[in-house]
Amino acid sequence: MGHEERPLARVASGGELSRVMLALKTILARLDRVPTLIFDEVDAGIGGRVGLQVGETMRRVASYHQVFAITHLPQIAARGHHHIQVSKGARGGVTTADVAVLEGEARVTEIARMLGGDPESDVSRAHARELLESAATLPAESPAAAARSAKRSSKRG
Repeated sequence: MGHEERPLARVASGGELSRVMLALKTILARLDRVPTLIFDEVDAGIGGRVGLQVGETMRRVASYHQVFAITHLPQIAARGHHHIQVSKGARGGVTTADVAVLEGEARVTEIARMLGGDPESDVSRAHARELLESAATLPAESPAAAARSAKRSSKRG
């Protein structure tokens, strides 16, 4: 029944591939004790509620690893513990990369901009604040997951 076997890259959407990579990297990093994970545009092909779920998963992973997420999706950016904005610039005919750590109102403004609205409008800013506040209330992990992780670590150590 169904179709013949084909490579995952040919049958899965960009969003599905992103989520598979997130799952694999998360599992393998825990097994190999990799301290830092970098997710480059894991948000490709996703949005809305799925973006929130991916962001929540990455936030839980950050309980065990340092996580860098390069994203254009506000749902993922809002789930980060920290927010670093990298933007291209030019000085004297040379392309530059400008880096800024965003906190407080600057972070609200950036999330509002990423949402696609006017970053100065009350509605965009309220939505950005809601995303940031909901992320702050997320548990780091479930108690059961913490117990499993501690048990695995003690067996290896």
